[in-house]
Amino acid sequence: MLCIDYGLKRCGIAVTDPLRLIATGLATVDTHRLTEFLRGYLTQESVDLFVIGLPKNLDGTDTHATEPVRHVAGRLRRAFPGLPVVFADEQYSSVEASRALAAMGLKRKQRRDKSLVDATAATLILQGYLQSIEKSGSQDEMLG
Repeated sequence: MLCIDYGLKRCGIAVTDPLRLIATGLATVDTHRLTEFLRGYLTQESVDLFVIGLPKNLDGTDTHATEPVRHVAGRLRRAFPGLPVVFADEQYSSVEASRALAAMGLKRKQRRDKSLVDATAATLILQGYLQSIEKSGSQDEMLG
């Protein structure tokens, strides 16, 4: 399973272990190189599902960033037709990532490293997704 925290400039990438117990930050990729990065990664590693963080307002309505995420999901479906693409809640993922980095003792300058924040945000989104499918026993309701 591979998770993408999509951004207009860069995307945070996280993956799970084979047992789908733990999410780990993998990389941060310039958005215009995302498909190229994924093609290369898939030649080396097995991935059975893409998870993409979907931004929503507190009331569940779309934000200004929701449509670009839906658009990239469509691009991924066309580029990798054998891999399902699902959406996962990404509310506050970047804020939570910054908090997590602070809790780990990173200095303020290190926490301002956007690539580290993006990869950590993708990790948090993926870990949340893993917990949600564990609770529900299914990932079907999140297929987008």
